[in-house]
Amino acid sequence: MFFHCFCLNLHKIRKKGDNMVRKLYPIGIQTFERIRKEDRFYVDKTEYVYRMTHTSDTYIFLSRPRRFGKSLLVSTLKSYFEGKKELFEGLAIEKLEKEWTEYPVLHFSMAGGKHQTEEELKLYLGYQLEDQEKRFGITEPKEGANNRLTDLIQMAHEQTGKQVVILIDEYDAPLLDVVHDDEKLNSLRNIMRNFYSPLKDCEPLLRFVFLTGITKFSQLSIFSELNNISNISMRTDYAGVCGITKDELLEQMPEDIDWLASNLSLSREETIQKLKEHYDGYHFTWPSQDIFNPFSLINCFSEGKLGAYWFASGTLTFLIEMMRKFDVSPIDIGETELADVTDFDAPTEEMESIVPLLYQSGYVTIKGFDEESELYELGIPNKEIRVGLFKSLLPNYLSRRSPKGKVAIAQMSVLIRKGDIDGALELLKTFLATVPYCDNTQYEGHYQQLMYLVFALLTDYRIVVEQHTAKGRTDITLETADHIFIMELKFDKTAEEALAQINDNHYADAFAMSSKKIVKVGINFSVKEERNITKWVTE
Repeated sequence: MFFHCFCLNLHKIRKKGDNMVRKLYPIGIQTFERIRKEDRFYVDKTEYVYRMTHTSDTYIFLSRPRRFGKSLLVSTLKSYFEGKKELFEGLAIEKLEKEWTEYPVLHFSMAGGKHQTEEELKLYLGYQLEDQEKRFGITEPKEGANNRLTDLIQMAHEQTGKQVVILIDEYDAPLLDVVHDDEKLNSLRNIMRNFYSPLKDCEPLLRFVFLTGITKFSQLSIFSELNNISNISMRTDYAGVCGITKDELLEQMPEDIDWLASNLSLSREETIQKLKEHYDGYHFTWPSQDIFNPFSLINCFSEGKLGAYWFASGTLTFLIEMMRKFDVSPIDIGETELADVTDFDAPTEEMESIVPLLYQSGYVTIKGFDEESELYELGIPNKEIRVGLFKSLLPNYLSRRSPKGKVAIAQMSVLIRKGDIDGALELLKTFLATVPYCDNTQYEGHYQQLMYLVFALLTDYRIVVEQHTAKGRTDITLETADHIFIMELKFDKTAEEALAQINDNHYADAFAMSSKKIVKVGINFSVKEERNITKWVTE
């Protein structure tokens, strides 16, 4: 399934043995009709389309992170309800659907309504309506987006004699950039509520209403009295409706895997493992197959290399603002946690923490479920998210004028791989001495977060912050292929005190059964004067 991506139209010609394998990727294309007419690669999701459209539900809502295929799913529904049977030849729905009834379809995308004032949002909604009104001969629309939508639904029904289908993609896009600002959020939310209000009153005229978004605003706050929306976001039978499952990867993309393996000089099994580490790990319900990030996976195959494609395609502005609002640190995001479903799938305006936004936006996902307590385990999905997230957050702890940070961290990673923790810390000390810090940073917590981010970006390793042991918590545990580094940080004290704490509390006992070499590292960081590491000792 393919997705709103970079605005590129690329295809790859690949050599496999003596054969040329040509695959057209729908990079930058999110229109189902175009993908099918141009014979571009498509992961068949039409069984889900049939399932959605043959239930007793009139109103359906689906939440998924950005660039996960929501827009293409909406476009697929549009072609289906327009009765374009020829586009579905060879797909699952061809054997399921017998009628292929054509309905009038009203398709709205709110993706262009970001970063807007009240007046700009009203104008944007007006443009959206105008495009649809022209189709049905409405030349003198009424005042107000709600009245215009009501007339549009009535006119489409009268002219065709059929119930109307309404498809709204990214319904919450105008609200995401102001979600941290209660005043702006309320004003824009009122405009959107007004626009969506006819969906309730026009129910007899509607065959099907489908809405997608990232966040989950409550029905009351956005859709007025429309309280019968079926939310399929966490239903197990729709777990794979967006994204690419492992089965789909292995069954429908074997040539892609083989080509990438050749390009990376890895075995097929090693390549699949790399893809899993970087792009897999999403679960939107439990139980569920592992879901790969589709945008990143397809761009990886297109480019022939592993990269942080999802992060390169968007910004974290709204997330950083919400982290400030809820006083959330990088360590808080990096740790796994248990949560009741109401804690992480709560309506956006009712959030008591940042967890719902992290989950709905794709920065954390479901990692497990305890049936006895009915609690879900939440954690960062994969390497791409962990690295991209922490790289994005690092400039908040160092001045943005520190471009050498990536190089220093990469060099540290090489040294730690060799077991040279002294060389890595010396390099880090040198780097920190050369860069300016952000303002108002003379407090311990800031530097604790900074150190955590730096070590978290050593991406080839397993890192645990404040790992529980029998006698307490270690500050940082860094595990490589051959070593386990147990690190204790002290601020404006001594490295010897830090090392003594490791020994006094027997932190190393937790790893006694490991065959790896255990290295204890006590580190002192000067907050008040040098604002840098001053000394470390190892054992």
